[in-house]
Amino acid sequence: CFIKEPFVADEYIERLVWRTPGGGSRGGPEAFDPKRLLEEFVNHIQELQIMDERIQRKVEKLEQQCQKEAKEFAKKVQELQKSNQVAFQHFQELDEHISYVATKVCHLGDQLEGVNTPRQRAVEAQKLMKYFNEFLDGELKSDVFTNSEKIKEAADIIQKLHLIAQELPFDRFSEVKSKIASKYHDLECQLIQEFTSAQRRGEISRMREVAAVLLHFKGYSHCVDVYIKQCQEGAYLRNDIFEDAAILCLRVNKQVGDIFSNPETVLAKLIQNVFEIKLQVTLNSLIFFSVFSMTRTTHLSSKLMEFNLGTDKQTFLSKLIKSIFISYLENYIEVEIGYLKSRSAMILQRYYDSKNHQKRSIGTGGIQDLKERIRQRTNLPLGPSIDTHGETFLSQEVVVNLLQETKQAFERCHRLSDPSDLPRNAFRIFTILVEFLCIEHIDYALETGLAGIPSSDSRNANLYFLDVVQQANTIFHLFDKQFNDHLMPLISSSPKLSECLQKKKEIIEQMEMKLDTGIDRTLNCMIGQMKHILAAEQKKTNCKPEDENNVLIQYTNACVKVCTYVRKQVEKIKNSMDGKNVDTVLMELGVRFHRLIYEHLQQYSYSCMGGMLAICDVAEYRKCAKDFKIPMVLHLFDTLHALCNLLVVAPDNLKQVCSGEQLANLDKNILHSFVQLRADYRSARLARHFS
Repeated sequence: CFIKEPFVADEYIERLVWRTPGGGSRGGPEAFDPKRLLEEFVNHIQELQIMDERIQRKVEKLEQQCQKEAKEFAKKVQELQKSNQVAFQHFQELDEHISYVATKVCHLGDQLEGVNTPRQRAVEAQKLMKYFNEFLDGELKSDVFTNSEKIKEAADIIQKLHLIAQELPFDRFSEVKSKIASKYHDLECQLIQEFTSAQRRGEISRMREVAAVLLHFKGYSHCVDVYIKQCQEGAYLRNDIFEDAAILCLRVNKQVGDIFSNPETVLAKLIQNVFEIKLQVTLNSLIFFSVFSMTRTTHLSSKLMEFNLGTDKQTFLSKLIKSIFISYLENYIEVEIGYLKSRSAMILQRYYDSKNHQKRSIGTGGIQDLKERIRQRTNLPLGPSIDTHGETFLSQEVVVNLLQETKQAFERCHRLSDPSDLPRNAFRIFTILVEFLCIEHIDYALETGLAGIPSSDSRNANLYFLDVVQQANTIFHLFDKQFNDHLMPLISSSPKLSECLQKKKEIIEQMEMKLDTGIDRTLNCMIGQMKHILAAEQKKTNCKPEDENNVLIQYTNACVKVCTYVRKQVEKIKNSMDGKNVDTVLMELGVRFHRLIYEHLQQYSYSCMGGMLAICDVAEYRKCAKDFKIPMVLHLFDTLHALCNLLVVAPDNLKQVCSGEQLANLDKNILHSFVQLRADYRSARLARHFS
């Protein structure tokens, strides 16, 4: 047990003490006996010493055994090393012997080859001479010429005889040369016929064998032509020649490598055949092929770029496209402009027809320019107001269609234009977009919207111009995106860039000017509506109640209706505009709203209770002004609210209120004008306190 467990002296002594009678504490069941404990310790020390000696003897015995085994192992390793050295020496000797034998074998092989090659050539020459003699005799007896199943061997022989016959003098061997040539032609025709039959049966392996034999014949190109012709049989079943051609080329590309040793050449010849024959015939029957068809052809070309057509497939395909379109590319842009104009005009006319609307003629020239300048400076409506019945005459669908047509025109322009003409052609397309989108659609809608804005003194006017503003903003974003995404890449490195930017700037400034005019007149109409509400709803008794002691202190009905109207207009402005434009328009409306309320308050004389009602109204107007979220507007109404306190403050406190934080910086004439509105202003006491 002492060997198996870890030995801890303190624990061992503790256990020994507790097991020994009289070894416990004095309070235990037995009295503490130090002699007995000492005796027990001495006995155990002796036992431990005996055990230590025994263990030591065992350790020494194990060490001796280990040393003996180590010596035996070392001796065995030495013997193995000697055996390994002997084996390595034998291996080296064997390797040298193998190398020697291999050298001899290679030398012998070279000698045999040197002897066998001339022999094989001689045998082959003898066979050819034998076959040549048959042609000389005029009778082909060999099985290779009479057995149709050996057409491959016959083709190899006749091809070699044909080459030999080319070197023979014509005067002596004209007849045999003619016979060989005739047999050469017959075999060539048989091979092509066999290839044709195999293609019809779909036997790719047989086609590969025949094509490999024909590769050395002059008629190999005819074999390729037959393959190309048969590939196209039944390939053009749809009305879409471009899709059919793409499917055909994809199918041929998968199998041509299994048939011919030069698949890229065969595939290139097929594509050339499709372009110069099939596509050319089809394009001649299309009306607008120079734009539509070339776009499809270019798209087909991009698909064919995935195939292996040789080293410079880009140049190859570009030359093919140019060859079938060269006669139409010279006047491409004129066709493009005419097509784009007709498409754009049709899109617009279809929209106005759907609205059952006949476009008004918007004048041009000196008179129109004069009207425009007068309107910009005076903000007066020129001409009768038009009821548009809430129609903005702006359509996002129309805009998307016009932009899509122009986008496609830019893409065609990029593909079809000569690089030197590309910026100029792109600019012409841009002018068409400006004409039909910006002038014929947006500008017309703005003019119609301006004409539909009622005068500022109209009652219950419906204000739709903000809807025009909202849609115009969306359209401007789409117009600007197309300008950056599709026009800029075509003109970015040419002088036309500045011209396009200038034209864009001019058209946008012109539109913004009309939008500003329309917004300004719309704000005037809003203020006019508020005036009508105040005139109809505000009563003089609100300012001087007949019974001062029986008045419910709350805002007036006029105030409620004005605030309701203002909140609706604020929400409409926020929905119609974005960015800083919202804050600018709301600030302008807030300033005009404040001026209206200020001037309205100046029209009446107020008793004490009337002044309290006015303060309640202004407090409600101030809540309404918070919806604007414009600090300046809120400050104006805070100040107006402070001014209204002058209507009710005690005469003794007037000077103190006027010197307060909100009124201290105001002009004294303004303060005086509000004090004059008090019903008790003419009393000597009030005049004395305010003087």
